[in-house]
Amino acid sequence: MTTPDSVRIGIVSISDRASSGTYEDKGLPSLQAWLARALKNPIDFEARLIPDEAALISATLIELVNAGCSLVLTTGGTGPALRDVTPEATLAVAHKEMPGFGEQMRQISLRFVPTAILSRQVAVIRDQSLIINLPGQPKSIAETLEGLKDTEGVQAVPGIFAAVPYCIDLIGGPYLETDDTVCKAFRPKSAIRR
Repeated sequence: MTTPDSVRIGIVSISDRASSGTYEDKGLPSLQAWLARALKNPIDFEARLIPDEAALISATLIELVNAGCSLVLTTGGTGPALRDVTPEATLAVAHKEMPGFGEQMRQISLRFVPTAILSRQVAVIRDQSLIINLPGQPKSIAETLEGLKDTEGVQAVPGIFAAVPYCIDLIGGPYLETDDTVCKAFRPKSAIRR
């Protein structure tokens, strides 16, 4: 059995109030805890807590990609409010847009709240990095990444993270190995490392 590749992951919480200390940030701890449960790989986290400023968000994403983060997850700033600019800042640094991620996140959230249609999460590729905007609430972060299970524990709605490892394979990143009890990665048989 080979040792899993080590991976550098950027996690960015975007909030005016949390970055100014008005309230405690829950996004970064939620992202870090979920990824530590879901991945078997050794993870080097690059965490950032920043305000809702488009230029700063874009600069932070570029900095994390340049620092070698194969995956960058953001939380916050994806609604319709005037200060919500995360999707625009993410698209501004994109080389390719990956619309399926946002579509699936909204499908999952619609199972809980009709206002999920107000979410504007996007996912993009920049160089050899996948950048995904996640919802702001810790519960929603876990639901969109992991998907939804029925009462027997069988996957009812796939989470977006099931597609993340293969996407990172395709852009030349490290081979991510998931804990199937949390989130089973999907790869074509030809792409599975034996």
